[in-house]
Amino acid sequence: MSAKKLLSANEAIAWGAAKAGCAVASAYPGTPSTEILENIAKFKDSIKCEWAVNEKVAMETAIGASMCGARSLTAMKHVGLNVAMDPLMTYCYVGALGGMVIISADDPGMHSSQNEQDNRNLAKFARVPLFEPSDSQEAFDMVQQAFEISEKFSVPAIIRLTTRTSHSSGLVDTGDFTPAPRPPIPYEKDISRNIPVPAFARGMRVKAQKRTEAMRSAACESPLNRVEQGDARLGIVTSAVAYQYVKEVFPEYSILKLGWTNPFPVELVKKFASSVKELLVVEELDPFMEEQIRAAGIAVKSHATELNMLELNPDRLRALRAEICGDVPAPQAAKPPEGLPTRPPVLCAGCGHRGVFYVLHKLGATVTGDIGCYTLGAFPPLSAMDSTICMGASIGNAAGMRKAGHPGRICAVLGDSTFFHSGMTGILSAHYNGTPVVTVVLDNRITAMTGHQDNPGTGKTLAGDPAPVTEIADIARACGYKRVHKVSANDLAELERVLKDDMDSGEGAVVIAHAPCRIAAKLAHEGLCAVDPAKCKACGACFKLGCPAMTRGAEIAPGRFQMKIDPAQCAGCTHCAQVCRFGAISKVK
Repeated sequence: MSAKKLLSANEAIAWGAAKAGCAVASAYPGTPSTEILENIAKFKDSIKCEWAVNEKVAMETAIGASMCGARSLTAMKHVGLNVAMDPLMTYCYVGALGGMVIISADDPGMHSSQNEQDNRNLAKFARVPLFEPSDSQEAFDMVQQAFEISEKFSVPAIIRLTTRTSHSSGLVDTGDFTPAPRPPIPYEKDISRNIPVPAFARGMRVKAQKRTEAMRSAACESPLNRVEQGDARLGIVTSAVAYQYVKEVFPEYSILKLGWTNPFPVELVKKFASSVKELLVVEELDPFMEEQIRAAGIAVKSHATELNMLELNPDRLRALRAEICGDVPAPQAAKPPEGLPTRPPVLCAGCGHRGVFYVLHKLGATVTGDIGCYTLGAFPPLSAMDSTICMGASIGNAAGMRKAGHPGRICAVLGDSTFFHSGMTGILSAHYNGTPVVTVVLDNRITAMTGHQDNPGTGKTLAGDPAPVTEIADIARACGYKRVHKVSANDLAELERVLKDDMDSGEGAVVIAHAPCRIAAKLAHEGLCAVDPAKCKACGACFKLGCPAMTRGAEIAPGRFQMKIDPAQCAGCTHCAQVCRFGAISKVK
C-alpha cells in the first residue's frame, strides 16, 4: 500500500528508522541534524528516544542497545561525530549485534558550524559502511537498508546527510507499516567479543579487514550504486546531493550514481570507466572518491573549476561545464544592489546574554567563548569574546591562558546546555590543577541555538515527560568550588560586582547568570521601555548594548543621535535603562 508524504531527509530518516524496527535512539542536538530525533520522538510508543548530554554519550547509548541485540540509531552534526569517535572506533572492532545506524549531518559551506569537514573520511577511517542519500526518498530507504547491512556484516553503519539534503523536502513513499521495534537478537555473554583487550583486539583487527573487503564486494553489486547510461563521451561518478546537480547540468551524459560509498566499490568504477571515453568525478567537499579512483590507476579528467571547497550548487557545475564542454557560457555571479543595509546576526532583544557581555567588556576581561547563541557576543558593539573553538573548550582555553601567564582578567563563558555537554569536566580539571579560572554559565534553561531543545536543567525529557532538574551550582560545589554565585543576567550592577570580585580574587569561581530565553519562555513582550527625549543627552552609552530594539532618533549634534526604542521589538529587559546615566529610559507602566 502506497502512502506518500512530503518529508525532509531528516524527517524521512525518522520514518525509515520506525519502519526498520529501531528500538532505541539517542542524540545531541546540532544543526543540521536536530530534527531527526525530534521526529523520532513522534514514534515514542515504539522507539525509546532521548537527548543525551553529548554525542559521545549518545553513541555509547546506541552501542549498548546494539550490544544486547536491539536496533539503535544515533544522530549528530559533523563536529559531533568528532566527540563520539572514541566509542565508535572500538565498537567497529567489537562489531554490532543489533543493527546500529549513525547519522552524520555534514555542513558544507558552514551555514551553522565552526568548520567544514567531510565525514566520509571518518567512515573510511573507522572501516564502516557509508551511505549517501541524494533526496528524502533515498534517506527513507537507506536507513532501512543500513540496518540490514549493519546486522549482516556485524558493523555500525553511517548515513551521511548534508545541510541541503537534511532540510530539503520531497515526496516519500513510506508504504504501509505499523511502527514496532524488531525483536532483539538474543544476547549471550561473550568477553572475547565484547571486551577488546589486546589479546582479543588483535583478532578483531584481522576480522575487520576481512569484513571491509566483503563489504566492498557487496557494494559493487548493491542496487544502491547504479549506472544511468547516456552519452558515452563523458562518464560522471557522483554521489549525494551532487548527483542532483549533475542531473540538472549534465543531463545527457552517462552517470555512475553511488549511494554506498565506503568501502569504495573500485571494481564497479573500473567497469564504468571502461564504458566511457572520459571520466569525471563530481563530489562535494573533499576528493574522497576521486583520490581512490586515481589510486586504482583509473584516469580522471582534470579541471580548473573549484569543486572541493564550500557547498556545491548548479551554478558551480555550469562553470565546470563551460570549462570542459565549452557549449554554455560560464554563469556570472549576481551582485546585490548597492546601498542595501547590512544585517549582521545579533542577540535577540531582551536576551540575558547581552548584559553579561556588556559587563565583561566594561571590565576589560579576556573572554574565552564557546558554541552557542552567545558567540554573537564577539561582535561590535559588545566586542566581548576573544575565542571560540568547540563545545566546552572555553574553560580549558581560559586555563591554558592563565597557565601561560596571560595578564589581567580572564573569564570563560558557556551556556547551560554546553556546560552539561562538556563543561563539567573543564571546571573539574581547572579546580584539580589549581588554576584560578572564572567560569560564567549563561543559564537560559534551554538549548537555544539549535531550536530550544530540553537538557538536564529544564525539567523535561525529549518525550515531554517530567525529569529531575540538575542545578549547575550544585555541580560546581561538588567539584570543590567555594566561590559559586547565582546572579540575574538582567541585573547589571550585581553582575559587575560579582564578576569583578571573582576575577580579581585569584581563585577559581563559577557564576551562574540566569535569564530565561525570551523566545522559548514566550517572554518577547514582558513590558516595554520608552525614552524621554527631554532627558536623553545622546551620549551613546545605550547603543553599546547592541540591542536591535534601539534605533536612531533625532540628531541633536553632528554624529550624535538620541535613542528611540522600537516597541515592536522591545522586550522590557531594562538593560538600556540601567546604563543610562540621565534617567532618560524607563519602563512603561
